[in-house]
Parts: sequence; structure tokens; C-alpha cells
Amino acid sequence: MERAAAVEVPDGSSGAGSGAGAARLAVGRYGERVAAEHLQAAGMVVLDRNWRCRWGELDLVARDGDVLVGVEVRTRRSLAAGTPLESVTPRKVARLRRLLGLWRQEHPVRPAGLRLDVVAVVLPRSGAARVQHLRGVGA
Repeated sequence: MERAAAVEVPDGSSGAGSGAGAARLAVGRYGERVAAEHLQAAGMVVLDRNWRCRWGELDLVARDGDVLVGVEVRTRRSLAAGTPLESVTPRKVARLRRLLGLWRQEHPVRPAGLRLDVVAVVLPRSGAARVQHLRGVGA
């Protein structure tokens, strides 16, 4: 599923830190907001954002009906280094699967199933962001 969203691309000037790192952080946070809005518009309920434990982080945790969904958000300003989806490796999927199981252990949610999704957000220099939602990654 792909859609376009009207966006104002962050330049990183208001983020923590300075330089390229701050810009990258601002773009990533913005992409996560765009992804959460996309999931909610698709009828999903966002349960958690940026959940961390000693083994890593889940960008978003959502409920899609009775299925618990761990969501990896990948945001890019250009496709020069490849598409956002290309950056999700089998190793990353395995780590996300483990993290989702840990999240479930720590929360009083008893879903009928678990799923991993990736939301790719591409922020062009001007115009609407492109959002692509890939469901059931590594299934």
C-alpha cells in the first residue's frame, strides 16, 4: 500500500545536537510521525512508540484487529543509498521478531497473532511524502 502525504520536510535545525546527526534524527522522528498517521488512517491502533530494551528498539507497536504488529519505520530524503525497504535485512527482521516478543511479555496484551511490518517514508525536496506499507515482513 502506498500513499502520498502533504509534508514539510524537517531540516534538523530544531533537533538535538548539531549538523548531519541532528538532521538525520529530525528526519527519522518526522518519518515515524508520518508512519503512525498512516497506520491510524488504515485503521490500526498505535500502542507504543520508540519502545526500547537492552536488545534494541521497536519504532512503533500497533494493533491491527486482534494482531499485534511491530513496525520498523525507514525514512529517506533520497533514494541515492537505495530504497528504505532495501535497508531491512534478514538479521534486522530476526531482531524485530525478538523485540516484539519481549514487548508482548512486558504488556498486558494477548493478541491472536504477531506480525512485523515495515513502513517506508521517502521525503522529496518538495511535495508530498511517499509512504509504502509492507505487511508481514519475514513471514
